[in-house]
Amino acid sequence: MTLRDVALKVGVHTSLMHYYFEDKLALFNAVFARRAKVTSDRRMKALDEYEKRAAGKPTVEGALHVFLDTDFDLYIDGGEGLRNYAAFCAQLANTPEGAELFDQHFDPVVLRLVGILRKALPEVSKKDIFWGYHFVTGSLMHSLARSGRIDRLSGGLCKSNDFEAVKERMADFMAAGFLSLTKRNGRT
Repeated sequence: MTLRDVALKVGVHTSLMHYYFEDKLALFNAVFARRAKVTSDRRMKALDEYEKRAAGKPTVEGALHVFLDTDFDLYIDGGEGLRNYAAFCAQLANTPEGAELFDQHFDPVVLRLVGILRKALPEVSKKDIFWGYHFVTGSLMHSLARSGRIDRLSGGLCKSNDFEAVKERMADFMAAGFLSLTKRNGRT
């Protein structure tokens, strides 16, 4: 598909599309950045509000609920277009090019979460906090992909597109993993 094809598909004159975007990659980056800003801004605001409410005593569960639930709420309430964007991001996150986009657009909010988790778990090494985040984001991306695998494995008991069920479980499950890291104190 060319930039011209995209222009025709969305009903915009080709010259206008070329005026704003040098090529398809520039268009892609602009579309990604627009959606990434929405989720990053929502999460950053929610984390800031959470840290104020926590008054210097954040919990792992609280921080993870804010970080994950804010995103799931967006995809639950935002319709199929946003859920498709989430699935696309899940695929993109597992490529070197996608990792660069994630670095650019999501690092500030991720580092904000890591900072709060470090306050909640001062006895856990910074290295282990980052590994914990790595596992959280892997699980998040797998869930956002909506691959249907859990549907097949569970014989339909669980549905990969049931973000409400994922939201209900993920933060608490991941918090238990972080809390288990307190047992690693001195073994990192």
